[in-house]
Amino acid sequence: MSSTTSTSADQLTFRGSSLQLKNLCMAYGDVPVLRNVSLEIAPGTTTCIIGPSGSGKSTLLRGINRLHEPSSGDVLLDGEDALRVRPDVLRRRIGMVFQHFNLFPDHTALENVALALWKVKGMSKSEATERARRRLTEVGLGERADHRPRDLSGGQQQRVAIARALAMEPEVMLFDEATSALDPELVKGVLTLMAGLCERGMTMAVVTHEMGFARRVADQVVFMDEGEVVEAGRPEDLFDNPRSARLQRFLSEVL
Repeated sequence: MSSTTSTSADQLTFRGSSLQLKNLCMAYGDVPVLRNVSLEIAPGTTTCIIGPSGSGKSTLLRGINRLHEPSSGDVLLDGEDALRVRPDVLRRRIGMVFQHFNLFPDHTALENVALALWKVKGMSKSEATERARRRLTEVGLGERADHRPRDLSGGQQQRVAIARALAMEPEVMLFDEATSALDPELVKGVLTLMAGLCERGMTMAVVTHEMGFARRVADQVVFMDEGEVVEAGRPEDLFDNPRSARLQRFLSEVL
């Protein structure tokens, strides 16, 4: 099992784990949403998942993190069957950041980050508070630790959400359109933070509509449509030489 190591009091270098999906299928009731999705994400790499709305991108992340149970197929985390452990145990190893920040409005930024550490990980309040303060400093919010969400900008709230996920010291981070709810001038700061996590070795799966970010940061880009992986490969291959007519049409509309 991979973990994190400290390089300084306020900085982590990550040793991310591998993530492998084999013929993953998911459905909402009788409606199939994912069809035999197979995908490999190497340790310490970033995979950006792109595609039109309704293509199954967000559902894929929710299946990996067991927020919605797959109907068939396999999810392997560092070679271990992620579908055989309790979801709450799995989520200590796989962090997720959502489009909407899901912060507790009556708690400070520091409390939002520390809460899961003492309630889920069983850390003492003093230890959890110290780790939470380090993670907030790491995302540039050390001076805002005592502010409640209503007193923070959207970009700052998303940074708190990222700090909260990082505080659990996950092996893989999932980002579901983490910048789509932000004002345009706030997007760059959050993307820069995410790129920094990539550079420090976190394994990341990122659903995004930011094509420039995907081209610049991703080791692998996955294009999904109608619940299936249509193409996957290096950013330069998908963006500069798309093979499928469907990806060609998609890129002509978004680039």
